[in-house]
Amino acid sequence: MERKRTDCPALPPGWKKEEVIRKSGLSAGKSDVYYYSPTGKKFRSKPQLSRYLGNSVDLGCFDFRTGKMMPSKMQKNKQRLRSDNLSLSKGKPDLNTALPIRQTASIFKQPVTKVVNHPNNKVKTDPQRATEQPRQLFWEKRLKGLRSWDVSEEALRTLDLPKGLQSLGPDSTDETLLSAIASALHMSSAPITGQTSSAAEKNPAIWLNTSQPLCKAFTVTDEDIREQELKVHQARRSLEEALMADGLARAAESRRDTQGRAA
Repeated sequence: MERKRTDCPALPPGWKKEEVIRKSGLSAGKSDVYYYSPTGKKFRSKPQLSRYLGNSVDLGCFDFRTGKMMPSKMQKNKQRLRSDNLSLSKGKPDLNTALPIRQTASIFKQPVTKVVNHPNNKVKTDPQRATEQPRQLFWEKRLKGLRSWDVSEEALRTLDLPKGLQSLGPDSTDETLLSAIASALHMSSAPITGQTSSAAEKNPAIWLNTSQPLCKAFTVTDEDIREQELKVHQARRSLEEALMADGLARAAESRRDTQGRAA
């Protein structure tokens, strides 16, 4: 066998292409192509090469035999994929908004009228799919033990819940209740009122409202709103002071750098 190993410009630097030409036997004159990574790993097929390179290199138009990028090959693959999609979509409604052209012997294109609304059409609905899927009972228990950590890998201090918020259900803590309320605010646009039914406190396994978190019914008073506004104001003030301090520090550092270069 005759071996020829050359660089492959279509692949990242360091990749080699090897062509092995057979000298004897029934397959004399034919050749086999292999590729070697910079670390010396051998690849015998394009799928192996694609799995190894991943998304770092687009091998859509890469010809394994020649080792070159062939844009025409990519175009052929797109055309074949488009024809496959068309064949799969047979029997489905045509969602193309372009007007069809009458296929006649005339040399002039004759557009036809496309009717999409028919008075006798009726939309069929599946009542089983229309209903909302049931939620798991006491799913909030999966949030138990989850805590937030900062960039220094230290656990953040949990918030102190107001006295009006009381957990409901088996083995429920304030941390779990806080996570459940945060999840309910994020997953649903409906107001959070808690379990309004008094029967849920006696037996939540039967009378639980799954659309509300596991907490007793509560009301938000004007005092709670004023306290929250004060907290938001203080947080914004602290953020403003931190941004001003950071801006002054950056300006001072820039001046020191300028004076150092001038000296």
